Amino acid sequence: MSKPDELLVDVAALVESGRSNQMSLTVVAGGAVITGRLAPEAVWRQRVSDVLKDSDRLGEFSGVFDAPAKNEGPPSHLHFHVARILQGTVGIPETGGMYRVAIGDVSAWTMGDFSYSDH
Repeated sequence: MSKPDELLVDVAALVESGRSNQMSLTVVAGGAVITGRLAPEAVWRQRVSDVLKDSDRLGEFSGVFDAPAKNEGPPSHLHFHVARILQGTVGIPETGGMYRVAIGDVSAWTMGDFSYSDH
């Protein structure tokens, strides 16, 4: 893992501070392009937990995400919600998903999110 981009860590820290959940970001990590909006880790964990609780097969996993985050030091991960992995001319999933990306794995990034249009 490479040394995390300090500017990206600062962006993640501002999101974690709870002052904004409107930051749209696009990153390249492991060759995948992920685009969406960042959320504080606690909010992200709660949303994932809620989705799992509603599942007959996966409900038992919801407790893992209910555990409080260990916030020691600067953020090490980005927590995307309403996010898509861009593949060709589509974003997967179309409605957006929940992704956790290690900041140290990000090889490129830009502010804002991308979407495709046929127009």
